[in-house]
Amino acid sequence: MEAYVPRSLGEALELRAAHPDAVAVAGGTDVMVELNFGHLRPVALLDLSHLSELAGWHREGDRYHLGAGMTFARIVRELPELTALVDAARTVGSGQIRARATLGGNLATASPAGDSLPVLAAYECRVAVASAGAGTRLVPWDRFLIGPKRTSLAPDELIVGVEFEAPSAPGSFAKVGPRNAMVIAVAGLCLQLDERRRAVSVALGSLGPTVLRAVEAEAYAATLVPWDDPAARLEQGELDEFGRLVAASASPIDDLRGSAAYRRHVADRLSRRALTWAIDDRRAA
Repeated sequence: MEAYVPRSLGEALELRAAHPDAVAVAGGTDVMVELNFGHLRPVALLDLSHLSELAGWHREGDRYHLGAGMTFARIVRELPELTALVDAARTVGSGQIRARATLGGNLATASPAGDSLPVLAAYECRVAVASAGAGTRLVPWDRFLIGPKRTSLAPDELIVGVEFEAPSAPGSFAKVGPRNAMVIAVAGLCLQLDERRRAVSVALGSLGPTVLRAVEAEAYAATLVPWDDPAARLEQGELDEFGRLVAASASPIDDLRGSAAYRRHVADRLSRRALTWAIDDRRAA
């Protein structure tokens, strides 16, 4: 097995073009597991862990730009204002894994259970991908994630980062698994309020072949949020209907970690809690 270790993004893109079969690796928390279990035998590895161009983040006006090499530990430490993303980052593996695992790796793996992916979907993020020949292009999240562990990334492209609009209101991420730590989600949910547009985003993880948006539930929730009266509270029947709509939008499967019926039940319960939390946070602000 060959190993290529570029020292700049330009060099990495040239190597990617010359060796499209090489597997990109940064933190290695997914790739090395596949290698160790013999599920992956690439002809070469392309090590992106030394690329400073992928390691940072910045904000321009109301837009965030996060490099693909941002680790989940840094997200927790440096971006506390991105509440939902921090919630998700804190659930990724152990402290050691969070210190290595990257946002770009979560996107590249494209697992329906990827903890950051529902948040990026709720943020309406665009994924920045680059190649030596065509430069950088921005791909909406739902055109990038196209199936279980499948993306629209071309063979000569690398993920270089994500960009999204700064959240203007409360949001959260929560997941359920058989234990409280180092767990692959049986079901996960991100809910994000948008004060500017008076809209609600609800994104689901581990509840379909890829991340899903609960579109009908979002439209209903937008009519429930007391945008002009933060002191107002929701009726139980309204929360029940919202949870029902979220659960109906899921398309889960039965597997070793949980049944489809249980996953829908979790989606119902998590969504009610998330909407209640968001409205309570608006009231307290």
